[in-house]
Amino acid sequence: MPRPTCLLAVAALTAFGPALAADPAPTGSRTIVVGGDRDYPPYEFLDADGRPAGYDVDLTRAIAEVMGMRVEIRLGSWADMRAALRDGRIDALEGMSVSEEREAQFEFTPPHTIVHHAIFARKGTPPVASVDALRGHRVILHRGGIMDDVLTGAGMGDTLIRTATPADVLRLLASGEGEYAVVATLPGTYIARQLGLTNIEPVATGIAAHPYAYAVREGDAELRTRLAEGLAILKKTGRHQAIYDRWLGVLEPPAVTWATFAKYGAVVFVPLVLGLLGALAWTRSLHREVGQRTASLAREVAERQKAVEELRVNQQQLVQADKMAALGVLVSGVAHEINNPNGFILLNMPTLKGIYLDALEILDEHHGAHPDLTLGGIEYPAVRDEVPRMLDEMQGGARRIKRIVEDLKDFARREDAPAMAPLDLNAVVQAAVRLVEPSIRKATRRFDATYAAALPAVRGNTQRIEQVVVNLVLNACEALPAPERGVSVTTGADPARGVWVRVADEGVGIAPEHLPRLADPFFTTKRESGGTGLGLSVSAGIVKEHGGTLTFESRVGEGTAVTLTLPAAAGGGQA
Repeated sequence: MPRPTCLLAVAALTAFGPALAADPAPTGSRTIVVGGDRDYPPYEFLDADGRPAGYDVDLTRAIAEVMGMRVEIRLGSWADMRAALRDGRIDALEGMSVSEEREAQFEFTPPHTIVHHAIFARKGTPPVASVDALRGHRVILHRGGIMDDVLTGAGMGDTLIRTATPADVLRLLASGEGEYAVVATLPGTYIARQLGLTNIEPVATGIAAHPYAYAVREGDAELRTRLAEGLAILKKTGRHQAIYDRWLGVLEPPAVTWATFAKYGAVVFVPLVLGLLGALAWTRSLHREVGQRTASLAREVAERQKAVEELRVNQQQLVQADKMAALGVLVSGVAHEINNPNGFILLNMPTLKGIYLDALEILDEHHGAHPDLTLGGIEYPAVRDEVPRMLDEMQGGARRIKRIVEDLKDFARREDAPAMAPLDLNAVVQAAVRLVEPSIRKATRRFDATYAAALPAVRGNTQRIEQVVVNLVLNACEALPAPERGVSVTTGADPARGVWVRVADEGVGIAPEHLPRLADPFFTTKRESGGTGLGLSVSAGIVKEHGGTLTFESRVGEGTAVTLTLPAAAGGGQA
């Protein structure tokens, strides 16, 4: 790619005025003189041989070719070129940022790109976040550029230091002049890299964005139309994108494509699927082992006490096994992989919304001039109403992903010796409900959760109490014969019972003879559907460990209610 090298040669060429470069097209009744800035890389500049080069130059030549126009490209100082267009010494400028003030002087084609601006500062300078924050500071910028118009119009003209070129802006800043510099992001990055200005850096990007288009003299509708038509042809044939990628794409962050999304999706979700399949195989293996042990216990009643004692010794392993069977053994690792790309969404979504809101005024003006304006194939009024809502929904969804992932990581955290501390039972129940929300939605259309206000704190281990509540809610969902039946979760407290949570369902109910055995190890009424008989047994052990109780009420055909009761923490304060 051509580069603006040999700065002394460029400076010498600058002193002798605009460069001339004739680009004859195959046909054309007259030569169109197109001007530009000789020091605005990578958009337009003079290369090491003094010839016009850059994105704008290649685009102008391509338009001339497809439209059969003869063009002559002249690059000089920006102020001279702008005056030359106004005075009629040239026919067009190949790149000018569009503003309301400039539209009163010139006519513009549809934009061929967007120019973003950034604030640069010497390393160690306190950063600023917006154009308004520059008020009262000495700011260096390009004379006659769009940001000169913006800051002067905002009443900051007295503190501005104006230079002839963007390169002079950054050289002055690097030498110790001024406090901040405002330069277009790509030229600023390009020039700082070429000049080796390692003591300056961008401290705020995306502070302003302006459409960048061809400009012609007011009233020259014929030339504006021909340029616009040529630009449209280049966009349709893909040549505009190729020119853009050659000069600008290498300096901008790569866009997230569907291929990239699929690649990272595979990195995240393939291990998750493999982990879940492994967990399923491990669970089935456990089922077979449990079945064999149950048969052995039936044959060897005399050894029952010994088996129960062994079960108690292995209680901690069964607690962790039950949790991992529910979540999958790779939850913590996969949660980290999900958080990384989700973090990009949370970080970039406010910036995207800000860019859209900054562009609304320009889009509204363009829509006023073009009532049939469409964006992405959708009419502009619909886009204007829907895009902010879509961005908010996307950011809300990303926050929800982050919250669920954090809940999963907390739930899966292993604790060999559970730490007891005062906790808020409402918060624990809410986290458990979030974890099983997909199962709730699949099982019922009628789910209700009521949380009592000002519950006393209870002393316990958050992860283990959460595990009990998850087990109770999943059991309630599995008991429903149809989605029309409901599930409810209620919390409360009273001096006689302590602090409690009640999970009730409108399911098939439990036979009276089975109620006393629900907490027995390996007892289950759902063995055909994969039940192990360990869930309620493990839950009962956890509740007993916390000094609480687990009680059951059920009627066949009407439903079941399970109440977990825990003693209030000493002191009776709220969590």
